[in-house]
Amino acid sequence: MSKFSAGLKLGDLNDFIAPSQTCIVSLKGVKKNSQPEKGVIRMQERVQTTEQDTAPVKVTLHDCLACSGCVTSAETVMLEQQSVDEFLKQVSSAEKAVIVSVSPQSRASLASYYGITPLQALKKLTTFFKSLGVKAVFDTSCSRDMSLIESCEEFIKVYKAQGTSNFKGQKRGFPLLASSCPGWVCYAEKTLDASILSHISCVKSPQQAMGAIIKRFACANMGLKVDEVYHVTVMPCYDKKLEASRDDFVFSIEGNENNEQAGTARFTEVDCVLTSGEMLDLLQGRCSDFMLLDESPLDRMLTNVDESGHLYGSRGGSGGYAECIFRHAARELFNKELSSPLEFKTLRNSDFKELTLEVEGEVVLRFACCYGFRNIQNLVRKMKTGKCEYQFVEIMACPSGCLNGGGQIKPRKGQSGKELIQNLETVYLKEVNVSNPYENPIIKGLYDSWLDHPGSQKCLQVMHTGYHTREKNVASEISNW
Repeated sequence: MSKFSAGLKLGDLNDFIAPSQTCIVSLKGVKKNSQPEKGVIRMQERVQTTEQDTAPVKVTLHDCLACSGCVTSAETVMLEQQSVDEFLKQVSSAEKAVIVSVSPQSRASLASYYGITPLQALKKLTTFFKSLGVKAVFDTSCSRDMSLIESCEEFIKVYKAQGTSNFKGQKRGFPLLASSCPGWVCYAEKTLDASILSHISCVKSPQQAMGAIIKRFACANMGLKVDEVYHVTVMPCYDKKLEASRDDFVFSIEGNENNEQAGTARFTEVDCVLTSGEMLDLLQGRCSDFMLLDESPLDRMLTNVDESGHLYGSRGGSGGYAECIFRHAARELFNKELSSPLEFKTLRNSDFKELTLEVEGEVVLRFACCYGFRNIQNLVRKMKTGKCEYQFVEIMACPSGCLNGGGQIKPRKGQSGKELIQNLETVYLKEVNVSNPYENPIIKGLYDSWLDHPGSQKCLQVMHTGYHTREKNVASEISNW
C-alpha cells in the first residue's frame, strides 16, 4: 500500500459532480459565425477586445514571441478550433460531454472585474456553464498540485544525481528551468540549442496535467469514453492555445483486443482553450447579468475545495513553483522546515527575484523567479557562459508573471496596468487557503488509484513530456511548432 492510500478513492468521484442549476441566459450579443476585421490581433500588446472577438482567433507573423520563428498560416487554421464559436458549437450539439477546467489566474481576473471573491466567481461560472449544457466544471489548482509534486520529485532526483538522463534520454543538470509557460517553451525551442533545452523541466503544465487526468483516467469514473469528452480550459494566456495543440499532447489509448477504442484513434488532452478576456465576452454576450447568477455547488471531483467549502491551493500567482520546490528541497535535503512567507530578494528589477537557503553559513539552495524576455535573455547568457549559480528558476514570458498574461481581462478605463496587477495579486488568494500539494486528498487518490506514487514510471509516461529544436524559417509547418 502506498503512502497515499489514505487519499480519496477515484471510484467514488462521480459523486462529486454537482448537479446543474438554472440561470437566466440571453442569446443577444453573440454573433454566430462572425468574422474578424482585417488586420492583426497583437497578443503581446493586449489590445482592447470588441464584440467580434467571439470569432476564431486570427494570428499572423506580427504575433511572434521575439524569437526567430513565427506563427504560420497553418497554425492560423489550427487556432480556428480554439475559439468561443467552436466551444458553443460543441456544447450546443450535445454530441459530446463538455468538461471545463478553469485556471486560478482566470478565476482571479473575473473575480477582480466583478468585485467578488474567487470562490464566488467559480460558483457563478459553474452555474453559467451548466446552463449551457456543460457536464462538469473543474479547477486547475488541482492539477497544478500534481505538477508541483512531480516537479519537486524531479528536482530532488536531479540534485542527487546530476548528469543522469531523464526518460527522454537528455542529460540533466542545474539550473532546472520551469516549463509551465508555453511562451517561454516556444521561445526556447525556436531560438536555443539542445544544451539549454535539456535544462527545462519535463513536467507537464497544469493545463496539460488536467487534460491527461480527465482524458486518460477520470472520464471513465464519470461513465464516459474518451472519444465522448470535449475538454475546454479557461486560461490567462493565448499561448495556451498553441500548447494544447502540440503533438506531444496527443495520445492513443493503450489496451487489449477487447478495448474497441485502443489503437483506433488519437486524442488531444485539451480540445479548446478560451482566454479570460474571451470568457468575459462570452458572459457579457450570453448572460443577462453575471452578478445575478446563483452560486452553484462546485464539482469536487477535480476541484480544490475542502469539506467546509473553501478553496485551497498554491501561493504564487505564476504557479508557485519556486517556493514549493524550495520548501520541499529544504525539507528533504537539509531537514529544514521553513516558515511563511518566504522572503524573495529583488535583484536587477521587480521581475527578477532570488531565494536562498543557508546552512552553517553556506548557501546550499539558490532559486530565482525570472519573468519577461529581457530577464530570460540575460539568464540564458549566464547559462551559456557557465556563470549561472541557480539550481532552479521559475520562468514566465510575461512581465509580472501569469496574472499579467496576454489573455487576461484588460484594465478598466482609468485603471493602470500596475494597479490591475496589484489588485489581482490581492484577489488571487482572497478566501483561498494556502496548502501543501502533498496533502491534497484528490491528488493522493489519483496516485493511489492510477499513478502508483510521485515520480513513478507511469508518471513519467503520462505527466512528463519533452522538447525539440524547431525550424527557424517562416515556412515551418504546424507539425514542427
